[in-house]
Amino acid sequence: MATKDSKDGDLELVTIYEVSKILSSSLDLAKTLHEVLNLLASHLGIRRSMISLVQESGELHLVSAVGLSKIEIERGRYLSGEGVTGRILKTGMASVIPDITSEPLFLNRTESLDMADKEMVVFIGVPIKAGGGTIGVLSINRATDKRVRSFEKDQRFLTMVANLVGQTVRLYHLVTVERNELVREKTLLQKELQGKFSIKNVIGASKRMQEVFAEVHQAAPSRATVLLRGESGTGKEAVARAIHFLSPRKDAPFIKVNCAALSETLLESELFGHEKGSFTGAMSERKGRFEMANSGTLFLDEIGDISPAFQAKLLRVLQEREFERVGGNRTIHVDVRLITATNRDLEKAVAANEFRADLYYRINVVSIFLPPLRERREDIPLLVEHFIDKFNKDNRRDVGLTPEAMDIVLNCYWPGNVRELENCIERAATMTRGKVIRDLNFPCTHNRCLTQVLHVHEVPQVAFVPLEAIHSGAIASPEKPSVQVKEAEPPITSERDRLVWAMEQCGWVQAKAARLLNLTPRQMGYALQKYSIEIKRF
Repeated sequence: MATKDSKDGDLELVTIYEVSKILSSSLDLAKTLHEVLNLLASHLGIRRSMISLVQESGELHLVSAVGLSKIEIERGRYLSGEGVTGRILKTGMASVIPDITSEPLFLNRTESLDMADKEMVVFIGVPIKAGGGTIGVLSINRATDKRVRSFEKDQRFLTMVANLVGQTVRLYHLVTVERNELVREKTLLQKELQGKFSIKNVIGASKRMQEVFAEVHQAAPSRATVLLRGESGTGKEAVARAIHFLSPRKDAPFIKVNCAALSETLLESELFGHEKGSFTGAMSERKGRFEMANSGTLFLDEIGDISPAFQAKLLRVLQEREFERVGGNRTIHVDVRLITATNRDLEKAVAANEFRADLYYRINVVSIFLPPLRERREDIPLLVEHFIDKFNKDNRRDVGLTPEAMDIVLNCYWPGNVRELENCIERAATMTRGKVIRDLNFPCTHNRCLTQVLHVHEVPQVAFVPLEAIHSGAIASPEKPSVQVKEAEPPITSERDRLVWAMEQCGWVQAKAARLLNLTPRQMGYALQKYSIEIKRF
């Protein structure tokens, strides 16, 4: 038959095992400490159990307890050497008090113990040690009787638990310190990097543009061919110039060619040059842009628009860095760093056999994507300030912008990106009679936006009918709307379906559909473009 001591030993062993499992299960210190105290209370019949830890101030604070209220826990604060708990911290030695009510050093700081109660309560406190020092105190209270004289076994057991707790607390502190240091370093690094990368004539403090600037600074010193991707007006030429002037070739020429502006024949002559008499009008030999950019940088804008036949000619030059002038047979070698740009989806063009795959791989060595203005709206105020300052300097004026006008600018879709924003600010500043640009100075507030003219087909105005009225069958306007509404709306599962439904209801007239959906004509035009909805013409 098992003895009582062997049963108690088994219980202690199981408890120590469970405590170790809890402490290793999570780095949430408050949670694990509370679970440990709950385990001690359930296994050992403890009335109150407490863990106090030294804080940065040097005070000992009660951080977790079982059998105490939240207010009582908040009261548990001690100085080193103060009371029984403070003395354990100071001496680093355990303390056992058979009857805590008769101990003059017991402060009852938490006010959780009724000192008038005649029940005998034992206090056992052991130091929590880690790294060669005492970092806290583990203590318990439980009822006993006068026949119990020795608490050595309880003290030994609590010391084992305190050692496990000490290791966990030390690990938690190490992890916390390391984490805080990493966060601090990250914050400092972010502050250092904020605005660290910049490009002349390109404004951008947003995260997206800082990433672009970092990529530019990374790619510039190399000889690698760079492909700039992005919508029209995002500043691809300015970025190309920056790459050149940040490179070792900065003292050599920077030559640019817009491939979309020239026919195939003219583009060949423009890039490779021609010999005298090679074609009608060739009165003398002429160097091409490749020769002019020798030792420097050649920027080919809108490279996605060149013809398939010229793509083959260009591929050879990019591979061999040699060519012949139009009408000539002398091979010319050049040392040129190539930067290309396009607003086309080259991957789709390659898949459709509109762009040579081998040329695509040749120019797509380093790709840098320039975000559209609508995806970096935090840069808009900086751009507006720059354009207004430029306008004031060029025109000797002192024009400002109201907050309401800034709201108009911030909420615009800007399909033309930075180029459109600059034109809009210059137009508004020019037509402003006073010294302040107001929201009413922008043409879009009068449905006269130039971009809106490009994107939206203007139609006669009609009465506005809210979408809610369409759903309910009611008519919001006292006048009968010119929109014929069906009795029931078909199932709409997406925003695209909603747009198509509205267009169908309005006979594919955009302005009517815009009013049906409570949108401006401009917003309707952008939405139709976004979801690639083809306008039906009748």
